[in-house]
Amino acid sequence: MIYGYSKSYGVQKALSTFSQMPEHDLMCNKGFRPNSMTYGSVLSACASIFDLEWGIHLHARILRTEHSVDALLGSGLVDMYAKCGCLEFARKVFGSLVEHNEVSWTTLISGQKYVTLGELLHVYTIKSGMDSSVPVGNAIVTMYAKCGNIEKASHAFGLMPLKDIISWTAMITACSQIGDIEKAWKYFNNMPDLYEKNLVSWNAMMAGYAQNGLGGKVIEIFEDMLKIECKPDGISFVAVLSGCSHMGLVEEDLLGRAGLLDEAKNLIDGIPFKPNAAVWGALLGACRIHHHSRLAETAVKNLMELNVEDSGCFVLLANIYTDSGELEGLANVRKMMKEKGIRKRPGCSWIEVGNRVHVFTVDDTNHPQIKEIYIKLEEMMKKIEDTGRYSGAVATHRSQKYHSEKLAFAFGLLSLPSWMPIHVMKNLRVCDDCHLVIKLMSFVTSRELIMRDGYRFHHFRDGLCSCGDYW
Repeated sequence: MIYGYSKSYGVQKALSTFSQMPEHDLMCNKGFRPNSMTYGSVLSACASIFDLEWGIHLHARILRTEHSVDALLGSGLVDMYAKCGCLEFARKVFGSLVEHNEVSWTTLISGQKYVTLGELLHVYTIKSGMDSSVPVGNAIVTMYAKCGNIEKASHAFGLMPLKDIISWTAMITACSQIGDIEKAWKYFNNMPDLYEKNLVSWNAMMAGYAQNGLGGKVIEIFEDMLKIECKPDGISFVAVLSGCSHMGLVEEDLLGRAGLLDEAKNLIDGIPFKPNAAVWGALLGACRIHHHSRLAETAVKNLMELNVEDSGCFVLLANIYTDSGELEGLANVRKMMKEKGIRKRPGCSWIEVGNRVHVFTVDDTNHPQIKEIYIKLEEMMKKIEDTGRYSGAVATHRSQKYHSEKLAFAFGLLSLPSWMPIHVMKNLRVCDDCHLVIKLMSFVTSRELIMRDGYRFHHFRDGLCSCGDYW
């Protein structure tokens, strides 16, 4: 029962069923006790909902009952701690295991968020002889990719003595995630005939193009997939719809992004099920693009009824009111956020230079080169204003003038050679002013600037963005 619940989205049911076992008297009289399968299933449930408290309770119970921790159960503990963000605990459990197998190595490596820790594990796998394992190699490649180090991911991929379709797909995804879609295509195109492209690899390539705003390429890949009679699934169609949406093509999100907001609302009203947060979020995003405060209010109201209290939707509504000069509406949003205790998530941007990640926040003063960075940014702003395409009127506050992504790109211009594209990552959606500034920055510097914001990739070249100003 517990295993079934844990694998069929009944996670809370799995936990409640387990809580009724021996020490809670339901099965004790019948002599049943949890075994490795029981504990493994509950650990899986804890990991899937990131319930660290339950996971620690379960670990303590295992130790208290002196239940032996074999490789399978140990891997479950490592997985739970890693997914809940407690990597130190995950490493301690891993180190205490008598037997290290493919599963435990792969689980620990997959949980790493920092390159230095991942590199250490990579060395350990080589010393232990596990580097020849295809699953472990795939985990190493994916780990480096998640840390944003495509060079090390490529190096690890090249060193793998054996590869499978998952290995190649991991590199496709890795390159797509850092915005190097051309390299992702090369891996996809150069995949040996030995590994016939399957649905997963086709979906990875389509998702990569969609994420990078190249909707036309998504459709092209989709048509190629159909020609070889590879049957698409739900993920395939999501990639196609996402690609069309990012291009502003003409239902909820597509109509909305094309400016057909009333048509989008009518479509939502007509769907045969209750619209979820994704539907209302799509409409809200379209209202931001087209400055439609009335429908934005409707979208936020429905999101609140769904108990969605993400600060992002309130910030979007506030921005719409600001852009349209509706100060009363802006005041109401701020009051609502205060009453609900909702705070705007702090924005930050980061860039990797010299194998070190440099993080910036709005109006940052902490970076050791911050004076040079501000001087460079002011120099860029002067050149941008000289183009006549930017008046600075969009940046109504000083904090907008010195948003984190502008500082990160200024640092990139200072630190990286002129032939190298500059990659910046941001945790929130880029604002209108920063988007315009970075577009023009690419024009006045004749450089390729790539940014991954909280929603998608933006490729800036020659004063244009791959998103076509739809984001």
